[in-house]
Amino acid sequence: MKRILFALALFSAFFFMSCFGKNSKNVLRINVASEPDSFFPWESAAADTAAIYYNIFDGLLSFDKKGALHPALAESYEISDDKLTYTFHLRQGVKFHNGADFSSADCLYTYENLAGLNGNSVRSDMMMRSIESLSAPDEKTFTITLKYQNGGFLALNICPILPVGYTNHAEQPIGTGAYKFVEYQLHQKVVLEKNENYWNKENEPKIPRIEIYVMSDENAILSALQSKQLDIGQMLSAENARTLEKKFQLFSAPQNMVQVLGLNNSVKPLDNPLVRQAITMAVNKDEIIDGAMGGFGTKLYSNFSPILGAYYNDRLSEVYKNDLKTAKSLLANSGYSNGFDLEITVPGNYRIHVDTAQIIAKQLEQIGIRCKIKTVEWTTWLDQVYTKFDYQATVIAFAGKLEPSEVLRRYYSSYKRNFTRYNNPVFDETFDKAELETDNAKRVKYYKYCQELLTKSAPAVFIADPNNTVLLRKDVRGYETYPVLFYNFAKMYFE
Repeated sequence: MKRILFALALFSAFFFMSCFGKNSKNVLRINVASEPDSFFPWESAAADTAAIYYNIFDGLLSFDKKGALHPALAESYEISDDKLTYTFHLRQGVKFHNGADFSSADCLYTYENLAGLNGNSVRSDMMMRSIESLSAPDEKTFTITLKYQNGGFLALNICPILPVGYTNHAEQPIGTGAYKFVEYQLHQKVVLEKNENYWNKENEPKIPRIEIYVMSDENAILSALQSKQLDIGQMLSAENARTLEKKFQLFSAPQNMVQVLGLNNSVKPLDNPLVRQAITMAVNKDEIIDGAMGGFGTKLYSNFSPILGAYYNDRLSEVYKNDLKTAKSLLANSGYSNGFDLEITVPGNYRIHVDTAQIIAKQLEQIGIRCKIKTVEWTTWLDQVYTKFDYQATVIAFAGKLEPSEVLRRYYSSYKRNFTRYNNPVFDETFDKAELETDNAKRVKYYKYCQELLTKSAPAVFIADPNNTVLLRKDVRGYETYPVLFYNFAKMYFE
């Protein structure tokens, strides 16, 4: 019996590897670094998960690789003269993956839940703060009335529209997107298949099946690429990627992400601004970009990447320079001349963050701060750090957003995901002014001042926008980067 079982195991392994070893043009295989947290958009907080479910769901609007908004489930829209009422005219003939017709009732259901209207729990603080009322006067018209003018509200309408009454998205998500969900095998892979009835014929998916493997170990990713188990390998170090550059396409670009050494401003001694400033001055960002990113990264000074263009404050590089002597002086003035112990909690599935934490630990040792690195599972990080704020310091990257308010809201004192526990009334007041402003020049001014406040008070050390370094099979085309993390499989094809 044992011999039979062993033979079957060998046969299964051989069959599995044989299937993967063929260069199929019907299946695209790609890796992601983290386990999906939930395919229910209202319950998900992970950027990697959103990058996948943007293929399953559509919003009223969509975005391109430059961040410009385009009609999606809404084929057009109008904004009233007082800029309080948004009227969306919906597409006809759109169906959900289960065959149900899409209508304004689905929009009403989605936004009522997001904003917490009609007795529903609030799913989005931003929607709750902004929306006064909703209406669906007919099947193809959906109207949103705001409480106040909000210059950035339009960008929020990329949020997924869910079918009315259906709540089993965690196990079987159903949208109107280019790809249908097939299965999710825990710790292994997510499988999607082409939506044959996709409404957008200009962006019709070309590859029938997508397999997304949960893989963060670089050696495993490189091995899978060489053995043809993967067609696209992501989150690679530049050094490792270059070893296979002749056999694959090498792609590297900024991600509109902000890697930070996040500091819990509510715990001692990190509640002292002088301590946070000392840490900021002790961190050598160039060493991190060279050592953890292979030189592929853009140095940052606030929680903004230059990818956000006009909103980016480019006058902050001189606020805190790398200066160990001044850093030691700041620590002494704060009452910690002998330094202190600091625990840095890092999600172990992200090599770049683990490597960064190790470099930072050596740098902070030079001013007397003794660091202990604690690596945890991604789900543990989301629960312990992101949700419960039970940590001292962490290394993580904030995912990019289209709308500047969605980037800076992470530091708003009452925001439930403000895990640095930053509390600055002047920041809150400036942020509120920016949200209410519809004159874009004034919005830019307010958001730049918000960045200046963040830089000077140092709630975190803003390190870099790390490039996503990717190896692609030679005949893969259409891989693009976006201002938010998104794997646009509908654009990809085999030459």
